[in-house]
Amino acid sequence: MMKSEERFMRLALREAAKAAERGEVPVGAVIVDRDGNVLGRGANSPISKCDPTAHAEIVALRKAAKKSGNYRLTGTTLYATVEPCAMCLGALIQARVGRLIYGADDPKAGAVHSIIRFPIEKTNHRLEIRRGVLAEECGRILKDFFAAKRGRKL
Repeated sequence: MMKSEERFMRLALREAAKAAERGEVPVGAVIVDRDGNVLGRGANSPISKCDPTAHAEIVALRKAAKKSGNYRLTGTTLYATVEPCAMCLGALIQARVGRLIYGADDPKAGAVHSIIRFPIEKTNHRLEIRRGVLAEECGRILKDFFAAKRGRKL
């Protein structure tokens, strides 16, 4: 694993922690340009924003598009703590994000590897994907969140 991947995933983990503090499912995302500049950060917030599309990836994409002044985010990399759902993966493709790097698989809603296995090779945009970066830490924040919500000891 490259140090930059770990560094940016840790930023995404900080966003996930912010979501957890607000009672949101702890998912975080960070999008960076080719030079490693952070263009957008996102923490899950569908509950607090009363918006079913306010997933961490979508929040980060919206901020990055606004900051760059372009809805096409070619050459960027999105770091997500959890495998994106179909909505988020579709948004990454529509935005022409170059790479997706994510931590933990999502066996309930993941659209890259776990459930849907979206056929990216058949789309008009090829998205490079790497999974498993800081997977244990990314999965742990989710497990701890749901254990606490259910009143179980961690």
